[in-house]
Amino acid sequence: MIPSLPRPTWLRLGTVAYALAFFTFLFLPLLIVAVFAFNNAAYPAPPWRGFTLDWFLGHAGTGRRGLFADRALLGSLWTSTVVAMWVTVLAVLIGTANAFLIERTQFRGKTALSLLMLAPLVIPGVILGISILAFASRIANLADDLLGLEIEFLRPGLPLVVMGQLSFIISVATLTIMARLKRFDLTLEDAAYNLGATRAAVFLTITLPYLRPAMLGAAAISFLMSFENFNTTLMLVGSDAPLTVMMYGRMREGATPVLNAVSLFLMLASSLLALAMLRRSADATASGTPARPEAPRP
Repeated sequence: MIPSLPRPTWLRLGTVAYALAFFTFLFLPLLIVAVFAFNNAAYPAPPWRGFTLDWFLGHAGTGRRGLFADRALLGSLWTSTVVAMWVTVLAVLIGTANAFLIERTQFRGKTALSLLMLAPLVIPGVILGISILAFASRIANLADDLLGLEIEFLRPGLPLVVMGQLSFIISVATLTIMARLKRFDLTLEDAAYNLGATRAAVFLTITLPYLRPAMLGAAAISFLMSFENFNTTLMLVGSDAPLTVMMYGRMREGATPVLNAVSLFLMLASSLLALAMLRRSADATASGTPARPEAPRP
């Protein structure tokens, strides 16, 4: 259908109905979770019993321990933040190196390597976690049996969680940065070399500013993917449980509106982080793309 032609009434109404149904399905559960985080009841579901902030601040009289008074939940929140920060830094650094390897070099097996890089994205998280745990434990046991060395970071714990999450988040970061690098105009670097710039100067003043929006986008995606990951994390976690594992344990014990409060807090924090990253990425796109250097006049 030609977009400029008027559409029939049934088609316009159908489009509106579809959009309403889609966004209702998408946002209604989130809205219910957000609303019932303030419900004055001991269960996180209807009916509505009145407004309260007990599930955020706690209340000694009723024995309610809110989110900001729950040291275990706050500790797991900090644990998830630390893990996500490590995963983000490593994913962006390694993803940038992978992007240059695939886009700037020629070698045998390059196509196969590019396809293998996507494999962690299609492997279920539970299988990935179990595989990494079995492999790491086998290496640690061999080192202990043959050399008498105890390699702690190969045992279940936060270092192994970082390694497990990194195994598939690197692929996302690589694809994000590689897509930006693919559109880079190589004549910009050639012109800078002809003007006497060093390789480091070219990378820092031309290539890196051009890649900055993609790197910021990859950082935001990596952080959020790491923070919300559950399947792989559950297989590799030790005594320090990240937030998703802690919430899973609390749900098994019995759900309370504290979990709604945590979910609302995470929704707001994730939204603010995504908006901040998008704004910085847009600003970097507007101001960070290097201008084409002018050739020296004779």
